[in-house]
Order: sequence, then structure tokens, then C-alpha cells
Amino acid sequence: MYFQHLSDLGWNNYFQSQLTFEQLDTQLPFRVISQHRSQVECVGLNKNGQPIDVALGSHFWRNADTYERPTVGDWLMLDEHLQPQQLLERKSLLKRKSAGQTSALQLIAANIDTLFIVTSCNDDFSLNRLERYLSIANESAIHCVAVITKADLCSDTSVFVQAIANAHPSLAIETLNATHTDELDSLKQWIGVGQTTALLGSSGVGKSTIINGLTAASAQKTGAIRESDSKGRHTTTGRSLHRLSGGGLLIDTPGMRELQMVDSEHGIKTTFHEIEILAENCRFKNCSHTTEPGCAVLQAVESDKLEARLLDNYHKLLSEQARNNESVAERRSNDRALGRFYKNAQKTSKKFKSRD
Repeated sequence: MYFQHLSDLGWNNYFQSQLTFEQLDTQLPFRVISQHRSQVECVGLNKNGQPIDVALGSHFWRNADTYERPTVGDWLMLDEHLQPQQLLERKSLLKRKSAGQTSALQLIAANIDTLFIVTSCNDDFSLNRLERYLSIANESAIHCVAVITKADLCSDTSVFVQAIANAHPSLAIETLNATHTDELDSLKQWIGVGQTTALLGSSGVGKSTIINGLTAASAQKTGAIRESDSKGRHTTTGRSLHRLSGGGLLIDTPGMRELQMVDSEHGIKTTFHEIEILAENCRFKNCSHTTEPGCAVLQAVESDKLEARLLDNYHKLLSEQARNNESVAERRSNDRALGRFYKNAQKTSKKFKSRD
């Protein structure tokens, strides 16, 4: 990845203000650009101000008073010998409960300014799924843009545009055929110099094709649509950050069939702010908007002022994230214990080194 200054990688006052003068003098900022099972790849400037890439183990890093694993987009501090020091506080974070029966928290990407929520003009299109992505992004106040792809496969894209606009009138929408690079120009307005944008969407909606077009390279493989169900083949298996010729940064993520909500109550309520506004007129302050008398939300549904689907999805996402929070809380307790183990191990190691 070619760059000259840390600002080219998204470094700004938010991250610099977390460091003391001594740390700024003795430590070097590196940004995680890709993540694998056992290591992360980072780029930064060495003590001579020259660009350099470093591979580090994806073990727990110190972040304030806790220990966390780094993810794509994170900023890590290394000493002049390129040894790990700390993980800086994140400006924003996309996360989910791990797929399957496990109760672990999985980090998707960090320090994102704008999120492209990618869907397509076929059977993949789902307002419920879009609202799931919106809620996760709104939890960290990430600016969102809905990107509707595969416009060439649809005779009337206005149906999909209007569906999103009716449910979320303030959400920006872009419609395009990702295989035509000239149509990708509409996305470039959202990717400023030093700004980090991420793509999120299910498998096969065209995220890799968008990245290929924006980076003018075939760094990501692409797959054809399965004619049987209009679903694309999953082609991206890792997370990676790309620097664009215009100076912006783009994070790709794998397609996710399952994106379980966790720690997203505020994000859900922000996404469904219309329901939250109506709730202010409910008879009871703790109204659940299910069977209570005098519920302004239910009255809005009955009078067709609020779509029933919106309320159903609102309930579904809140219940899901509450359930997942309980299972993840226990896992976090175990992770904190493991973090304390790493901390004690580091102290012991330093103690023996000092004796030598």
C-alpha cells in the first residue's frame, strides 16, 4: 500500500490526543489493514519516517484498562523496535455475536467514517436485513449509505429505491451497475481524503466488484450469480483495507448470512426513531408496544401511520440483542480473566529480563 503520511491512513487528532508527549516520542502508530486467524498485517512509518508493513500476532492488546483483540481499521502503537505497546481507543466499531452456537463477540471493522450497506435488485433485497445493518452502524454513529447493485438485472429499480426511502427517508441511496466503473463515481463523493469507508452486505451482492472498480484492480475475486435463487457466490473470506487513488480508504468484509445483534440497543432505537418519537405519547412510560392500552405506537399501526413490518422488526432486533447480550456477558468475563493472565505474564517476563 503506497502512502507518505499517517494522515493518508486515516490518522487524526482523535487518535493522537490519546497519547502523552512521551508516547508520541517513543511509539509509532500502525494501522491494521488485514486480519487472519493468527495474525494481523499493519502499515505505518518506521522511526526514519519510511513506510513499512509489519505482521503481528492477533493476541490480546491493552486498550485503556482492558485487553482486546485488534481488528481491521484499528490503530496499534509499537515501540521503535516494532514491539507491541497498546491498542488505541476506537472512534467507531462494527461487531456481532459470532455465528453458530458460540457466545463470543466478533469484531468486524473499526474506525469507520461511512458505511456502504450493499444490497441488490433481486431476491437478496430485504428491508429487514438493511435495518439490521443500520442498527449496528448507528450504535457507533457511523454515517450510512444504501447501495443498490445489479441495476442491470432489474427493469425498474425505482421499486427498491422507493421501498428504502419510504421506510428511512433520511438515508442516502445510490443505485448502480457495479460492473460499469463510470457508475461508481457516485460512491466516490462519500469517500474523502483520509476517510475510511466500509462495505457490508450479504454474500454475492457485488461488494468485491465495487472494490475492484474503485481500486481499479482485481484484488478481490468475483463470482457469478446462481440462477436458481439469484444469490451470489461467496468470494471474500478475509477483511482488508484498501487505499484509493483519490486518497480515501475502503474496508471490505466477507458476506455474512448471519449477523447477530449484540450491544446495539441505542443503534436499534436510532434506526427506528419514528417508533421512539411515537412512544413519547404512550400512556405508560415503560410501554412495550405490544398489548398495552393507550399505546401510541400500536394506534399508529392501526391507523396505517406506521408500517406493521417496522414495529415487528423493531421488536425482533431488540429481543435478539438482549438475548445475545446475556450470553456474551459471560464470555466477556472469561476474556477479562484471560486478559489479566496476559498482564501478569508480561509483568513476570519483564521481571526476569531485568534480572538478566
